Amino acid sequence: MTRRELSDDEWALIEPLLPIGRFGPYPQRLRDQVEGVIWRFRTGSQWREMPAECGPWQTVYDAFARWREAGVFAALMDAMIAEAARRGQADLSLVSVDSTSVRAHQDAAGMRLDPQVLEALEKVAAEEKGAVTGQTAPLSDEEQAAAEARRRVRRRRRARLTAAALGRSRGGLTSKVHLSGDRWCRPLSFVLTPGQAGDSPQFAAVLAKVNVRGPVGRPRIRPDAVAADRAYLSRANRAHLRKRGIRAVIPEKTDQAAHRKKRGSAGRRPVAFDAELYKERNTVERCINKIKIWRGLAMRSDKKPESYLAGLQLRGALIWIRSLKPVA
Repeated sequence: MTRRELSDDEWALIEPLLPIGRFGPYPQRLRDQVEGVIWRFRTGSQWREMPAECGPWQTVYDAFARWREAGVFAALMDAMIAEAARRGQADLSLVSVDSTSVRAHQDAAGMRLDPQVLEALEKVAAEEKGAVTGQTAPLSDEEQAAAEARRRVRRRRRARLTAAALGRSRGGLTSKVHLSGDRWCRPLSFVLTPGQAGDSPQFAAVLAKVNVRGPVGRPRIRPDAVAADRAYLSRANRAHLRKRGIRAVIPEKTDQAAHRKKRGSAGRRPVAFDAELYKERNTVERCINKIKIWRGLAMRSDKKPESYLAGLQLRGALIWIRSLKPVA
């Protein structure tokens, strides 16, 4: 391994947040294991190719799996945001929301599901699809059985992709990362969906995960203003912001503006929009660039969506750590 990612000061912030069980790793190897997890997502390589300085790759992966299931990476990112708030370096005056698509490797589609879970997902998919109609000619019993078997295979394939948060498009398998960021290009929340999922339906879910714990009082969950592009302009989203007392900085779509003007006085007033404040929406796009510097996040090769989401949270925690300024 050519270099280590964490400095001594950064490790001093991370170490108290890592759980060490009764039969857990030795403290002197704990830092090496964290460096191994960072190395894996930073380079996008396989776990088996991990440098020997990090220890046995299976041990590092087992530690990562335990931390992932325990929610350590989400807690780590929340703790770094809380540390920034304690130092007075957290800013919720403007939060920007956007999404980015991530190509998935073919290995990412190999997630195994419990047979009972797969049958339940298949049943839900069959109910949503409904009965097949429009047959041009009656089928024999053998042809009906073969058609039902093919439909079952397709339903199972779709159920596996949905459980793995993968979608199929022209470019192949993709996932979509919906996130929010502050004015300093730091992520506040993540939501992972299949690649074909729309942006606007995830708007409220992304904002619901914004949670900034200060030194005293309740956590702050409502920013002063939210900026987003035209894809997020909908009555439901604007009503959601209005109900929570949040200022909306979302431009109006061209066709909607033309339709409103065409209706005259019946077209209601134009949407309130601050063009100067909207210029800072690029901060979330720059935040996406920071995240995708890690090759393991620029292309998803993790089978479980929880593993990829843990990598996003780990990267977000490091972005927050490196943005902290010393307390005067």
